[in-house]
Amino acid sequence: MNQTNRSIALSLLALLALTGAGRASAQDGTAGAPLFADQQALHIRIEGPLSTMTSERSNTDYYEGKLAYTDDAGASIVLDIGFRTRGNFRRRKDTCWFPPVRLNFQKKQVDGTVFDSQDKLKLVTHCHPRNDKYEQYVLKEYLAYRILQLHTPYALQVRLLRISWVDTDKGGDAIERYGFLIEDEDAMAERLDASKVDFNSTAHTALNTKQAAIASVFEFLIANTDFSLIKAAPEETCCHNAILLTRGEEEYFPVPYDFDFSGLVNAPYAEPSPNMRIRSVTTRLYRGNCSVNPEIGSTVALFREQQNAVLDLVTMQEGLSDSMRKYALKFLEDFYELLADPAAAEAKFIEDCL
Repeated sequence: MNQTNRSIALSLLALLALTGAGRASAQDGTAGAPLFADQQALHIRIEGPLSTMTSERSNTDYYEGKLAYTDDAGASIVLDIGFRTRGNFRRRKDTCWFPPVRLNFQKKQVDGTVFDSQDKLKLVTHCHPRNDKYEQYVLKEYLAYRILQLHTPYALQVRLLRISWVDTDKGGDAIERYGFLIEDEDAMAERLDASKVDFNSTAHTALNTKQAAIASVFEFLIANTDFSLIKAAPEETCCHNAILLTRGEEEYFPVPYDFDFSGLVNAPYAEPSPNMRIRSVTTRLYRGNCSVNPEIGSTVALFREQQNAVLDLVTMQEGLSDSMRKYALKFLEDFYELLADPAAAEAKFIEDCL
């Protein structure tokens, strides 16, 4: 579909997305909390001691704050929240002036609100409030999560936010930026009738081959090498930027997350691991294991089927600048050029498998 035809279809696609929200079933893994039933940006206000948080950067102690939004009936909802910094690389001051955040809700307050059933949620933030490009990286990482959802139910749900950040340390100074919330991992497991594993590593042959193939090709699509589907860092639960789920069988379903080091996002701080044979994160390197080769043919077919849907996500994404939208479309279209010849694409993945 060319750009003109894709634009003609946008209104219909948006209407279908809105009218279909909330009708999904648990069987396909898309049912869930009301927060993630709508893909429209939720406008919220978060106020609290933001300067203290960015200075101290505690990943254990919560600061007290308020979260406010207007519900569908026009009522103003104000919730007491706790918030703290989280993460590793992006929590460092030399990486992000404004680090990622974890929100902690009071369960008794969220009943009947858009945050119904929520407890603690990861919030991806803008990193540098005085540089608009960093907000663009947030939107592109949000798109990566949405793209994965198009290909498998074994994906974390996300909700786009337009946030007014109010710093009570500075007399109520406010800035407005995009961010997004990520579904709680335990909630995802419950939604999928699964449970998370609690070990450090496993074998490629223990993974569900269909899901492992999808995860591997998806990581290649967005040009991400900062992950492992089978191993975590010492003393951590499997895996590196991936969650393993089990449904009681002796196989595990890998769920990728954390895509800011991908070529699609192309954040200025992102660099490939020195162990990789690439010099830039924008260079695609396939890291799928050869154990998934029997599923490569059907996986290539799946990604070809979803091509227009993926490109439409980028075209429709609010907040993206023209230059970032153009970059993202071209970057993804380069991948689909490879898939234009299914036999050649299948052969490439099989030849380059680990």
